[in-house]
Amino acid sequence: MKKYFFISIFLFTGLILNAQGEIGISGSLGWDNGRMDTVVSLDLASAGLKLPAGRTQAEALLGYGFQSLIMPGLLALQVDSSSTIADLIDRGEISLSEAEIIAMNANSIAPSLSPDMRSITASYSISIANIRNALLKHSRSASVIRTLNPVSSAQYTGIIIIAVEELPAHGMRGKEMPVPCLFPKIWDSEMNLIYDRSMIDPPFTNAAIVKYSAAENIFQNNPSGLSQELREIAGDRPLRIFARGVFGIKPTDLIIDRRDALLIISSEENRRLLSEGKVVFVLDDSVLRNNFSGK
Repeated sequence: MKKYFFISIFLFTGLILNAQGEIGISGSLGWDNGRMDTVVSLDLASAGLKLPAGRTQAEALLGYGFQSLIMPGLLALQVDSSSTIADLIDRGEISLSEAEIIAMNANSIAPSLSPDMRSITASYSISIANIRNALLKHSRSASVIRTLNPVSSAQYTGIIIIAVEELPAHGMRGKEMPVPCLFPKIWDSEMNLIYDRSMIDPPFTNAAIVKYSAAENIFQNNPSGLSQELREIAGDRPLRIFARGVFGIKPTDLIIDRRDALLIISSEENRRLLSEGKVVFVLDDSVLRNNFSGK
């Protein structure tokens, strides 16, 4: 019931904006760069505004338009394999006002006029890390799973899981392309949970639970093969793993072979890589960027 109430609010707000002028939004959600970047534009003539007197009102309309037009996309953001932010609000896990605060805290660039002086635009950027941190509620981390039969394992500086192709979907006959979300999980081939959001130590919540990356960033011309950004997360001696499957209503969770999982959970040092968020998912370029637009 709440979800339909939210939709009604956005439709009503859209009618108000259209009555005040033609306002549009366009942008992209970049899981690899960790940002939701948007541009909001206002047609001055449709709003009945003339320069220079109407500029202040135009800028106010842009800010109001961004707050309203970004919310449907923000609420549709995939939190985990089964839930969006709208689902969390619907279940009472977070409030609508908390989601609105995320939008209000977006970084902005001062509005500018088009060369023909007919429209005005403003740019806004929301950090995915800020969205993630707003949803993390735990004050103590859960323990990373251990094994009664540890194996000999090198000490790694990070974990890189490669999943750039369609993979077998657990519990289904077909294959699916892995996609990003705010809080993905890692399972082993025996379906033991190896990693989820609860295992992140609170001091490291400003780091990504998982850093998403394109394949080109693990084939660089240097000894580690990693881009500088990935080296800062996974270090120079990461454990590289090929995912064996995907799991979830949405294919956000990766399944790794049990033998690879044992390399991680057999030592305290490697388990710490999970609790400190030193994890990279390498996915196909096609799922790392999502473009959107609307009015």
